[in-house]
Amino acid sequence: MKRALVWFRRDLRTVDHPALAAAVGQAEQVAPVFVFDPAILKAPDIGPPRVAYLLAALDSLDKNLRELGGRLFIRSGSPAEVLPALAQQIKAEAIFWNDDVEPYALARDAEVQARCQSLGCAVQRFQDQTVHGPDSVLKSDGTPYAVFTPYSRAWLARPLPKPLPRPKTITTPAGLSSDPLPSLAELGFTLRIPMISSGEKAALDTWKTFAAGPASSYASGRNFPALDSTSRLSPHLRFGTISPRWLADRVDRLLAEQPAHRKEIEVFRQELIWRDFYKTILRHFPRVATGCFKPEYDALGWENRDDLFTAWCEGRTGYPIVDAAMRQLNATGWMHNRLRMIVASFLTKDLLVSWQWGERYFMQHLFDGDLAANNGGWQWAASTGTDAQPYFRIFNPASQAEKFDPEGRFIETWVPEATSLRYLPPIVDHATQRTRALALFQAARS
Repeated sequence: MKRALVWFRRDLRTVDHPALAAAVGQAEQVAPVFVFDPAILKAPDIGPPRVAYLLAALDSLDKNLRELGGRLFIRSGSPAEVLPALAQQIKAEAIFWNDDVEPYALARDAEVQARCQSLGCAVQRFQDQTVHGPDSVLKSDGTPYAVFTPYSRAWLARPLPKPLPRPKTITTPAGLSSDPLPSLAELGFTLRIPMISSGEKAALDTWKTFAAGPASSYASGRNFPALDSTSRLSPHLRFGTISPRWLADRVDRLLAEQPAHRKEIEVFRQELIWRDFYKTILRHFPRVATGCFKPEYDALGWENRDDLFTAWCEGRTGYPIVDAAMRQLNATGWMHNRLRMIVASFLTKDLLVSWQWGERYFMQHLFDGDLAANNGGWQWAASTGTDAQPYFRIFNPASQAEKFDPEGRFIETWVPEATSLRYLPPIVDHATQRTRALALFQAARS
């Protein structure tokens, strides 16, 4: 074909990009485009960190495309209006994009597809957000798994897809102009925390750092927040500045290169499988985006006290590990995964505040906020989700601190006053709240 559009979304890279590779292979001229969608920018769960990361990743993507002879074209508005109009303007014969799994994206994409096809512009869609697509790891009867362990076994039994190379060259249509990349302020946001590295090169550097060090001790070190022992790849996976298939392929190579550390590295691979699992759950059970995977728990009688929620948000609960974790989130836009479980359990089981409140707060403050992963983690901790922590297993914040921050190094970093008389008394009694939480769940179950 003569001309094609490639609609970039959560896949802001050039390596292993199925839609870009297909378009370059089929069309003489390709116009890569990103559309700023007001429906997303005005969503209640959006926050400055993700928008700031997005802008930096788009700037990086444009530079990478220019190295290949192309460029990124920026537009703003409803994709269902902007993309068909752009296709008509350049006489595009097809539009290519990589699929999403979120309910809003699926509805939006269906509208874009219908409008483009009505104008005679073909649509080609590709699986991209996961290693194995949400329709490829299913039970023998064709239904999705709702328990992780059998899903993981089925995932591991499938051969890994081979990552696609970066296109050698891209030719864009002559005379096509782009809107300027907006600033964070122009989009209505202000980032009050330090920016993190963003873009495809940053993602590759992050992987190299992890592979050369923490990967070999991942299983033993990943639960200790005072150690720098996690990959820090989650923002890159969220925005697609790194491909999950490329990453799985590199993990496979690392397993072959470091047989002595196989068990440690396999635990990291499990995290990639969990990521695929939660995206599969969201795709097949879209109700989890707004409600409990286990519908009976939609009736949970959360107390939802504003004062307790505010104290949790601000790191003023009187429980040092919880307060340190929340202060880390507020100051950096990131939180260690073990701490995410601890603070989520504390909010729901100790403070009796709905997991939806915490889920939204995380999305507003994290650089790596991802609906599927964030929702899955919150519902796991709240015992309302698929394959969740049983409701009667409730984290004790004090024993969690003793186990995972035994020397108090992490707590000392973020709550230096924790060992002094200046520190706050606990806002609730854990033992009392545990009993109340059990009663809450038992009432909903009955």
